Formats: sequence, structure tokens, C-alpha cells
Amino acid sequence: MIVDSYRFLPRSFVPLYSGAAPAPGDDGPVWAPFEKRLAEARLALLTSAGLYLDGDQAPFDGEREKAEPTWGDPTHRVLPASLDGRPLGMMHLHVNPDDVLADPEIALPLGGLAALVAEGRVGSVAPRHFSVMGYQQAGLEVWRNETAPAIVELLRHDETDGLILAPV
Repeated sequence: MIVDSYRFLPRSFVPLYSGAAPAPGDDGPVWAPFEKRLAEARLALLTSAGLYLDGDQAPFDGEREKAEPTWGDPTHRVLPASLDGRPLGMMHLHVNPDDVLADPEIALPLGGLAALVAEGRVGSVAPRHFSVMGYQQAGLEVWRNETAPAIVELLRHDETDGLILAPV
């Protein structure tokens, strides 16, 4: 099967990304064996929708991204395993937030993960999940040296076995 990564994007994106080479230092395969059975594993979610707890957390820096369109806020937000009715906010210049905020399950499938746990397909839900702002073209060094290690440290602290990526 051929995957058309540009099917739902403007055709003008094709020349920008079709010949993209790996970032410096990313020339090896990215692979880690999953040691546990999924039914015994604790999983967390990571969304690239730029979600944050509205009123409790600062939004991602949209003003700088507007001024510097190839920059994306490289920080992350920690979200609880259950939102308990707390409202989410969303900062992402490349995604319309209306649908995501109307149904956050689109970008942060907490209910879907809880259902898998209830069915016994997944062992448990980690106590916290993570949100980042996607569309990162610049600043990969910050991601590599700060953002990713900080998230990994929290995942290890929570004894999380796997991370489900929910790209937006």
C-alpha cells in the first residue's frame, strides 16, 4: 500500500517536505522493544494539538509563532489522566481549534484509552498525559535537549510502559 502523506494538504507542501533529510544526529533507526504485554502495560498519551488546562496553565506561545512562522513553542504541558470537567484551551496556528475543543477526544483520546483499560486490552492509564504544539520546524535542539528528556523523566517517574502519540 502506498501512503500519500500529502493527500489532505495543499500540494504546495510537497516540495517543502518531500526531500527532507533527517535532522543532524537522527540518522539511525528509532526503535525500542515493547517488553510487556499490552494488557499489563501502563500507557500515557501525547498530543501535538497544543492543548493546555484553560485557566490553570499558560497557553503555548502563539504570539511568537505569529511573528516567526517557522518557530513553534517547544515547551510541553502536563495534563491529568482525567480532566474531571476541567476545560481545555488550544493554541495551534495550523489547526482550527473549534472541533478539537468541542470534542477533545479527537486530539486527546482519554475516553478511548479508558475503554481499552475497561476491556482489559490495556493494563492501566498513567497518572498524567502530555501536550506539545506540533509543526516544529525550528528549535529541534530544544526538543532534543530539554522537552523530550523532561517528558521522558516524568514518564519514567510514573512507571509508564508506553506512550501513545496522538498527532494533530
